[in-house]
Amino acid sequence: MSYTVIYAGTFDPITNGHLDIIERATKLFGKVIVAVAKNPGKQPLFSLEERTQLVEQSCAHLSNVQAVGFSGLLAHFATLHNAKTLIRGIRGSDDIEYEIQLAQLNEKQAAGLETVFFPPAVEWRYLSSTMVREIYRHQGDVTQFVPAPVLKALKEKE
Repeated sequence: MSYTVIYAGTFDPITNGHLDIIERATKLFGKVIVAVAKNPGKQPLFSLEERTQLVEQSCAHLSNVQAVGFSGLLAHFATLHNAKTLIRGIRGSDDIEYEIQLAQLNEKQAAGLETVFFPPAVEWRYLSSTMVREIYRHQGDVTQFVPAPVLKALKEKE
């Protein structure tokens, strides 16, 4: 049986840590939808359309990945796409309590919606989009932290 899973986030920008989780998920699940969230509470570096394109470009080598922009509740998005599983990355103990709460809320909104937690690969445990944006805003080199399409897009913003 082939399962569709959803890996959601703002991906502003997608990092090598995100890409690692997506690549690992493609080996376990038939289809991975990377749900790029529009978050009205944040001021993103890239627009929703740009972030979705950057995910598509960064995942072009993965035939079973689809990038989709969305707004609203993740549980509703999962139901719309017939997905019964969400993937969430957890970097450490700080993330766990919050992620468990989210998993339980999502399951209450869409019965049977399970959450699978992916710890990061050791080399990406410290990495976040927020850190990448901070380094970029202070003219630091983010080459080792992001896929090539993101690096290109960041250079075009300069």
